Amino acid sequence: MSKGIIAGIALTLIVGFVGGYILISFGFIPANADGKPPALEKWLARKSLRATLEREAPQTPNPVALNDQNLIAGINLYDVNCAVCHGASDAKPSNIAIGLYQRAPQLMKHGVEDDPDGKIYWFIKHGVRLTGMPAFGPTLTDEQLWQLTLFLKHMDSLTPEAKNAWKSVPSSAPRS
Repeated sequence: MSKGIIAGIALTLIVGFVGGYILISFGFIPANADGKPPALEKWLARKSLRATLEREAPQTPNPVALNDQNLIAGINLYDVNCAVCHGASDAKPSNIAIGLYQRAPQLMKHGVEDDPDGKIYWFIKHGVRLTGMPAFGPTLTDEQLWQLTLFLKHMDSLTPEAKNAWKSVPSSAPRS
């Protein structure tokens, strides 16, 4: 009886792998950025991301001081590295942002101010696989990553000097 159970499990796994291979090989799993992802893909990606963040995101507070110098440094980093996908202070998406899959959140509309510092930092440092969000850990220093985190965490409550710097970030949105 146990041989039958083991054979049944093995056969089920083989059929599942072969079925998955056929779906992928014949293009039934969409690979296009403007296609609707299957529910299983969305569930797997979300589940994996949540578990990874829970395990790896720093739990410590931001070590960079909350001051104009660090906020403006974060704004400048955002301008150079992030605004083309996540928008400027006008909250209008660029052509790149419109065409991305998955959609890049326009951070003036859908900010991350309520997220823990460690989660924001992790996203910036490591990026998110298969979303277009790159990992900036290899190109930015740890201090720069934290300055960018500081700006994103406080983008809804900037000082007047930082707010002026933020308003000067040019929009990449298409002109109408």
